[in-house]
Amino acid sequence: MAEAGAGLVRPDLDEGDAARIARDLYGVEVVASELGSNQDRNFLLTEAGGSRSVLRIDNPVFGDEAREAQHAALEAYRAAGVAVPAVLPGLDGALTQRWRGFAVRRSEFAVGEEVVDAGYLAPVVLAEFGALAAASVNALAPLRHPGLDRPHMWDMRVAFDETAKLADSITDDALRGRVLAASGEARVALAAVEGDLPIQPIHGDLTDDNVMGRRGADSRLHPHTVLDLGDLALGWRVAELAVCVSSMLHHEPDRPLRVLDTVAAFHADAPLSEAEARAVWPLVVLRAALLVASGWRQLEIDGDNDYARERIAGEQAIFDAATLLSLAEMSEHVLERLGVEAPQFSGRAEGAPLTALLPDFAGAVEVVDPGVESDALDAGRWQRADADAALVVSALAAGAGAAVLPYGVFRLTRTRIDVADAAPTWPVHTEIHLGPGPRLRVTSAVDGALRASREEPRIVLDGWVVDLRGVEIDDRAAMRVSAGDMVGWLPASDTDRVLTLGLRRSDAPERPPRAPGAALVEPARVPAWRRLTADPAPLLGIPSLAQHDESAEELARRERIFAGAQERYYEHPPQIERGWRHHLVDTTGRSYIDMVNNVAGLGHGHPGVAAAADRQLRTLGTNSRFLFRELAEYSERLLALMPEGSGLDTVLLVNSGSEAVDLAIRLAQAATGRRTVVALREAYHGWTMASDAVTTSAYDNPFALETRPDWVHVADVPNRYRGTYRGDGTAGWYLDDLSSDLVALDRDGRDVAAFLCESVLGNAGGVLLPEGYLAGAYDRVRAAGGLCIADEVQVGFGRLGSTFWGFEQAGVAPDIVTIAKPMGNGFPIGGVITSKRIADALATQGQFFSSAGGSTLSCRVGLAVLDAMVEDDLQRNAENIGARLAAGLRALGDEHPMVAVVHGTGLYLGVELVRDRETMEPADAEAAAICERMRELGVVVLTTSERSNVLKIKPPLCLTAESADHVVAMLGRVLREGW
Repeated sequence: MAEAGAGLVRPDLDEGDAARIARDLYGVEVVASELGSNQDRNFLLTEAGGSRSVLRIDNPVFGDEAREAQHAALEAYRAAGVAVPAVLPGLDGALTQRWRGFAVRRSEFAVGEEVVDAGYLAPVVLAEFGALAAASVNALAPLRHPGLDRPHMWDMRVAFDETAKLADSITDDALRGRVLAASGEARVALAAVEGDLPIQPIHGDLTDDNVMGRRGADSRLHPHTVLDLGDLALGWRVAELAVCVSSMLHHEPDRPLRVLDTVAAFHADAPLSEAEARAVWPLVVLRAALLVASGWRQLEIDGDNDYARERIAGEQAIFDAATLLSLAEMSEHVLERLGVEAPQFSGRAEGAPLTALLPDFAGAVEVVDPGVESDALDAGRWQRADADAALVVSALAAGAGAAVLPYGVFRLTRTRIDVADAAPTWPVHTEIHLGPGPRLRVTSAVDGALRASREEPRIVLDGWVVDLRGVEIDDRAAMRVSAGDMVGWLPASDTDRVLTLGLRRSDAPERPPRAPGAALVEPARVPAWRRLTADPAPLLGIPSLAQHDESAEELARRERIFAGAQERYYEHPPQIERGWRHHLVDTTGRSYIDMVNNVAGLGHGHPGVAAAADRQLRTLGTNSRFLFRELAEYSERLLALMPEGSGLDTVLLVNSGSEAVDLAIRLAQAATGRRTVVALREAYHGWTMASDAVTTSAYDNPFALETRPDWVHVADVPNRYRGTYRGDGTAGWYLDDLSSDLVALDRDGRDVAAFLCESVLGNAGGVLLPEGYLAGAYDRVRAAGGLCIADEVQVGFGRLGSTFWGFEQAGVAPDIVTIAKPMGNGFPIGGVITSKRIADALATQGQFFSSAGGSTLSCRVGLAVLDAMVEDDLQRNAENIGARLAAGLRALGDEHPMVAVVHGTGLYLGVELVRDRETMEPADAEAAAICERMRELGVVVLTTSERSNVLKIKPPLCLTAESADHVVAMLGRVLREGW
């Protein structure tokens, strides 16, 4: 065998040779085209009838025993259910053929697509690779064959030595230095556990380049068929995982923590020991380093190898991702994900708060709250650049002698908006802020050894380090200190002072604090930093408030008490506890642009609405049977929004849109003395008995059309994109069909009481009705003696921009209008607006009353919402930003065929996604997957429509141009990179 690490030149054969081999040894006439390889020659063979197979000419360094071991491994894989291509025998029946001294094999062609160039890989795909690697080691574990025990350069047991041998081929000095340093650090970490790592047969190169993928229903590429057993040999079992993980890194190299899904999935099916868990990331780094060194060496000795040249950039990306975060941190992430316990700090100081550190301090201590749920950060105050400082100043001004910004509390004050990546929000230090004053002694809170620069002393104790910043060292301080010994001074100052305190493990990388203040890490990095650091609170005599992401626990809690019919968003939902304007913030301080909450029409956390509710709750809380000013005032304000001459002069207030629709149906039936209600197909109107009866959406209820009560008639929906008649100018055809329905109902003695329709097809994703349809429908229904109900729950209240109500787009006036969602900006308010004549008909069925509908609180909130809509000019904003957003989304359709059409107007839009523009096959699974990826990038958008293939866009009306542009940019990124 050639010297390990020297590099291998591929056999000197071309496509003509491959065709001759196929004819002479396998009896098939083919056209051969070369496939890539670093050390062998691979050719795709295509026969005249289209049948395909793969020809492999092995590098001469590989012997027959190695090939026989590979054949045995293929059998083991098949027996375990792992998909692999079979080796095809030659004319003489042998699996290995000979041609001019070369060993030749022909295999089945693996149908599918290469994963290596797939771009972004979703969490489910990353996990599937981990499961496949586990299936590989489980299948190969019993295998015994002499051909497995062979030395080769890709055996991770020799990876460091091979990297060192090849490193001189890296002509980039800086890169070579990084490769050697990283591989050296990884070797040291590996040495501590390598004696405990199990050895068994492994594939050795189970990567995205050696697994053929197949498209799932979600259009994602999922791993399927294992290829190329050229590196099959004995090796560390955990190396199978590490090699696989390393190949996942380049798919999103700036987010290496995503591959923890691969690690966890492997562990679930092939549990790792603690030693193996500790070896994972050192092996990932060594594999990445070896890939870089080998790639440069391959080009040095085989400069015409286009395959190797093309792989250089990807190998560099793998190395950059593997070393983006420190080896120590990445190893802790692995250990935390696999449930390996971390060392705990157990020290504690006695005495009054802060006195173990500042013995001369006397005063009150306030631990300020910069967190996501802080009451001090409402009304957007968290967005101020000096938000942290403002909290401290407020505490000191209120009389505190010291204000503490605590360790481990996710800081809302550090949240950033309109960004794809979460901002660093979790502090690894504690900040102690003191007002002006004389210098104060600083003492050690623990026993340990003092190590110090002039302003950054540290006290080293068994396994832990206490870091201080902002302290002047006392030159007389002993090198060995006990708790209470002086180490320095907090300088005198006529301005506020800050002392930063950290507590980290001695093996933890340093996180230098900001000057002044704590260092912060992104939420995804917290699992490791919770292990590498500890809360100094016990040393300071203050309560520990450290947080971690509890969304998984909260989800489990909800699932224990929820019914199966109660929906939730997302596979792994973030825990949202704060909103401001059109942004949502989860408990880790990660912000999201909210593109779906049309209930919060003004935006989240509106100060005017909050103040109005607070004032009313402090004064009076009663119902509409009592006489108070706000009920008439609110009702008058609502009526003033109706078109002049509409005849709509009476308001009935309820709690929700479902109740509003329910009441509207009762009003129509009472006023006409009839029962039949005509509702459109594919509509959603609510969940009460009556509103659900007119809900015809098969998405919400798969049996909707078969289970409607006899008083509901379902008419065709005039969807100009997907309906029976498509395109512009289709209103007449739909109206003819509606006329036929009305005639048939009359003939059957089912006189029409009402026609119920959304003024814009909201459930379909904002599809605009064909021009003239609504006016024509109203005319026909009224001619038949029925009333017309406009469901404005979703599309009304200024959302469409150019008009306040959806029905105004058609130039019509309904007999009854239902409204709800944005009326209370999150507070439950619904209403029905109609004429007094129709409303009075309800008296024939008894009295009407709603306990909370029309209450003092709901009226006061409703008035505040109407005031804010005017003051914030939200209808105009909906028109302008909606036009900008729609234009950006439509531009994506020019680049991406999946974007078939953008429905709607104003800030009620829908992006319809299809697999084929000709067949219009709905891209439903893709749409759901795209929503998951958009959430990763900081945008909350969800699906709607009968086919669930439309991205619904109905954000708070305060959406800004910057946020709208970011949404378009992120959707474009997802469509380019994958989901």
